[in-house]
Amino acid sequence: QVRVEESGGGLVQPGGSLTLSCTASGSFFSLHAMAWYRQAPGSQRELVASIASTGHTLYGDSVKGRFTITRDNPKNTIYLQMNSLKVEDTAIYICNALAATSGEHDFWGQGTQVTVSS
Repeated sequence: QVRVEESGGGLVQPGGSLTLSCTASGSFFSLHAMAWYRQAPGSQRELVASIASTGHTLYGDSVKGRFTITRDNPKNTIYLQMNSLKVEDTAIYICNALAATSGEHDFWGQGTQVTVSS
């Protein structure tokens, strides 16, 4: 069983900053890529940023230059530093972990709400 838990969401004004955290715990041999997705009401889930166990990163076009994903491998934790937030960044941010258990499987968190509003 692998558990993925997010924290750090909240309400922030446009132009502000927020940092999200996501930790994977439970029974697995190793964690491969971890990622942040987001889903706004009425919209499809979209990739925000991903980071491999090697540290290689990938960002969605809408957040490039504003968001930074980092990873602490010993803690099985990733972070998403979000700067210059816009109203359109409002969404539920959901963490994904690709873990090696009996095979390689995706595990998802419940999500954390980020609201950007004045």
